[in-house]
Amino acid sequence: MNGQTSRRYLRMTIILVLTVFILLTGCGAKSYPEDHEQLSEDERIIIRFSHIVGEQTPKGLAARRFAKLIKERSNGYIEVQVFPNGYLYKDGEELEALKKGDIQMIAPATSKITNIVPEWQILDLPFAFHNVEEVHDYLEGKIGNRLMTKLEAKGFYPVSTWDNGFKQMTNSSHPLREIEDFSGLQLRVMPSPVLKAQFSELNTRTQSNSFNEVFHLLENKEIVGQENTFSNIYSKNLQLLQNYLTVSNHGYLGYVVLMNKTFWDGLPEDVQSLLQETMDEVAVWERMIAQELNSLNFRELEKCNCIDIHHLTADEKRLWEEAFEPVYQQVEYKFGTEYIRQLPKNKR
Repeated sequence: MNGQTSRRYLRMTIILVLTVFILLTGCGAKSYPEDHEQLSEDERIIIRFSHIVGEQTPKGLAARRFAKLIKERSNGYIEVQVFPNGYLYKDGEELEALKKGDIQMIAPATSKITNIVPEWQILDLPFAFHNVEEVHDYLEGKIGNRLMTKLEAKGFYPVSTWDNGFKQMTNSSHPLREIEDFSGLQLRVMPSPVLKAQFSELNTRTQSNSFNEVFHLLENKEIVGQENTFSNIYSKNLQLLQNYLTVSNHGYLGYVVLMNKTFWDGLPEDVQSLLQETMDEVAVWERMIAQELNSLNFRELEKCNCIDIHHLTADEKRLWEEAFEPVYQQVEYKFGTEYIRQLPKNKR
């Protein structure tokens, strides 16, 4: 090889090496520090994720999975610290804490954001959805986009939606089958005007307390019943204090995973992408786990022989729906016909 050929070969080698280097480092991929254990909290991105349910619920399991995946995929540069069971903040405190930036992430039930964006009451309408797929379609459509935009306008960034499932009725007094069976009962419901209105139609008194207070309220006989999913009933051992369960599937219970918008907007784009992509993946997993866990917990409730279980018949369901019709009229008057018209209930 002569000198000129040798120099040409050297230049080609250098160009090739530089090209590979640029491709490896310039594609937008984040090179997170490998020695993350040595980083201080100030050098890492810390996301404090507060929620009020147990760790073995769909929300609790999904929060832990999200934290684990983010830590692995960022080499510990991003740390999601999960605080379950209302350890940091109670039901009524989480949203305000997020707005102030005291925490960075929460996953409240849709009912609990109705004070901020009243239109979210739509999801509380009884028998509006037949299954979770109908809920997903509604939230991924025109109305769902509108609801998410309204949250952003209030300073919250919606990252995802998670399922729990459909709610059932429990109480310690008597079976709830006919409309008249509800008269005079004192029930705990989440703080949504629609939930209060629907039970008002049944001549039922309601109060809104933190979920973590429900067991003690039942134990002290301050309330006689409540509505919840199988997983929430079982995780809090409410069946030990309730004599009757009506499998009604009358209302959807789901969550909106929210971040403080100012915090989100201040994150680097690659960090936002990692968080969003991981959350999208976890949401698919969470929806599957929610169905499995509710089915498993219902079987446990059947086997325990500790609570009388009644499945709402088609005729009983029809009468319940008829009794709730005035609530639909109230919501339509408040928010307009489009919200109601787009519901799956009105498209079947």
